[in-house]
Amino acid sequence: MAWRMPSETAPHERTWMAFPVEGITLGDTDALREEGYATWTAVAHAVAEFEPVSILVDPSELARARRMLSSDITIVEAPVDEFWMRDSGATFVVDDERPGALGAVDWVFNGWGSPAWAEWTKAAQHARILAAETGAELVSSTLVNEGGGIHVDGEGTVLLTETVQLDPRRNPYLDRQRVEAELLRTIGAAKAVWLPRGLTRDYDEFGTNGHVDIVATIPSPGRILLHAQQDPAHPDHAVSAALRAHLAEQTDAAGRTFEILDLPAPSTLRDEEGFVDWSYVNHLVTNDGVVACGFGDDRADAQAREILAAAYPGRRVVSVDARPLFDRGGGIHCITQQQPTLTTGR
Repeated sequence: MAWRMPSETAPHERTWMAFPVEGITLGDTDALREEGYATWTAVAHAVAEFEPVSILVDPSELARARRMLSSDITIVEAPVDEFWMRDSGATFVVDDERPGALGAVDWVFNGWGSPAWAEWTKAAQHARILAAETGAELVSSTLVNEGGGIHVDGEGTVLLTETVQLDPRRNPYLDRQRVEAELLRTIGAAKAVWLPRGLTRDYDEFGTNGHVDIVATIPSPGRILLHAQQDPAHPDHAVSAALRAHLAEQTDAAGRTFEILDLPAPSTLRDEEGFVDWSYVNHLVTNDGVVACGFGDDRADAQAREILAAAYPGRRVVSVDARPLFDRGGGIHCITQQQPTLTTGR
């Protein structure tokens, strides 16, 4: 078997999500909880404009989910604690030698390094649930990893971050070579492009320690969309400049140097907790569309839509207010997971 993770731009069968449950992530007041439910619902409905959506719903939230979600969205009853489906769910792969074969990589999920606050034991089963629901072959892995920690071009290149896969709270006994070997086996990544770090806020207590999916993505082979903090007053101004210089020296699996396209950050620098990591990189590519993060900054949001529309020709770009997501530790890409459409012949 030669598993390969398709690019996010390849056709999707559907997108998978998980509906929120009460707990530390959702919030400790009625207002915060309602905001969380509403935002996850808004993303689900935005994605459903372009492709089918299936969502895992904990038994405790079935009534609310049925009330809030459109009948077009498929509800799958399953245990949920954390509800960042990109990270807890399966990474879907295909086998080009076996048309019609779907694989579901079951990374070890330990709540982003098993911090004391995280509740992740139910979410750790989500990959297996998705495999069963889709009829995919389970591709078991001992690598502690999350879907938000990787981006691929579908042609053998993977972006990842030294502070994620080499995090001693995740994989204390692994080095680059062992991580790369496992990514080759599970997702067909022949060339790993390592970023030295992620955005500043992502290293706070409730961060992921550097997920690549708020930093950089590959809209097409040989091109990178890179988060660009253009205000020197924000620490990510230096971070994004250093990452740009680093990526300019890298090559992909085909030996190409990358064309780097800046995706400027919104104008807001801080919230009540400190410097924000608001990023338009954290979008979801769908069939014929892109669901982008909005941040209440009309000018920057519109500029991001224009850049994304140019990067993904022929796709309609829509924005959903992602500030409640980032307040809880992620964005639109973080709460969604695409299932690729299978080919029936070569």
